Amino acid sequence: MRGSQPKQVRAVQRVRGSSRRAGTPALLIAGLGLVCLLVTAGVSWAEPQQMDPLTQARQLYNERRYDAAITVAERARAIPATANAARLVLARARLERFRRSEDPHDLTLAHEALREIRPEVLTPRDQIEFLVGLGEALYLDSSFGPAAELFDSVLRQPGVQDSSLRERVLDWWATAVDRDAQARPPEERAFCYATMLERIPDELSADPQSAAAAYWLSAAARGAGDVDRAWNTAIAGWVRAGLTRDRGTALRADLDRLVTEAIIPERARAQATNDATRARLATDMLAQWTALKQRWVGQGSR
Repeated sequence: MRGSQPKQVRAVQRVRGSSRRAGTPALLIAGLGLVCLLVTAGVSWAEPQQMDPLTQARQLYNERRYDAAITVAERARAIPATANAARLVLARARLERFRRSEDPHDLTLAHEALREIRPEVLTPRDQIEFLVGLGEALYLDSSFGPAAELFDSVLRQPGVQDSSLRERVLDWWATAVDRDAQARPPEERAFCYATMLERIPDELSADPQSAAAAYWLSAAARGAGDVDRAWNTAIAGWVRAGLTRDRGTALRADLDRLVTEAIIPERARAQATNDATRARLATDMLAQWTALKQRWVGQGSR
């Protein structure tokens, strides 16, 4: 399944909390919320009526047709050979539906499905998806610190090298760390962001196309209180955005929100000695940012 990203992730929280998001990253939220359950390797797309129920449920999940995925996965759960894997599809689909509807019944049923799964008989890929589902369930329960630990464990799995999967898990992890930091006393937050600043440059070096890494590098610098680095990495992220898989659309939207709603006001405040100077500096920085966006907006779009 493809899954989405954390709601907050996507738009970022992406200016979330203290870091970037004054909201949620568009990246994640757009779909980064969950990592999808992938259709078994080697299975070709076919008409739904020609598929077995488990494969059909997975395809419906990947298409974000969660109501239909749940209905078909219930049928697959009634078949002993596919019951265990079907519970995973059910859990992930209900988690996604909860993110949309906020109906607590979906979250309760997702928990039940996750508890019924026998992870030892899942395929290696489904075991990774199971861990992501557990992390997602914790995140949606507002247990951000434990969720971050689970996503971190997934990132350390040797099987998580697929760039699309890793991108989603990285965004989930960073979003969970960010939310956890926001719940802590101000004096404890910098440590959380320092953890992000240790990992994310390596992620960006390993995958220059990672929009999540580019966004969170700037957001984490802001969260750590280094607004000059946040400014510089935001500019670098905007310029390199054409490398990302959607040619920078989501990343640039998230960075623009982060810069205009968080970095510029905080950077101007840090450099000013009075309100008049702060206002002037903020205006100058916004003009610089606007000019930069116009200069580089088409970069990599061809």
